[in-house]
Amino acid sequence: MRIKITVVRRLNRDEIFRDTDPGCSSTSPPVCPLFHEGQTFLADMKSVPEGFCPGAYADLFRYICGLEAGADYEWVREKGMVLAACNDGFRPVIFRLERVEHP
Repeated sequence: MRIKITVVRRLNRDEIFRDTDPGCSSTSPPVCPLFHEGQTFLADMKSVPEGFCPGAYADLFRYICGLEAGADYEWVREKGMVLAACNDGFRPVIFRLERVEHP
């Protein structure tokens, strides 16, 4: 069994901090440059998918483990799926994780 990770949304720092200076470098892009909406990855508990941000993978790992072990989350209507975000406070990314059968 594998976990399909889909990039749902990249949040824009300029929208999050409209009237506040978050204190990040001016050379830092306002959205995460590593992902784009609709991008997909297959994950398991063994390794970080190629091209996936290691920090984001660490943030999602507990859900990857849970889904791979058969967990369903009571606050999610669809079984075998959860939404989760990386913890980058300047430009977070929201991901859809879903359990899939994979040969």
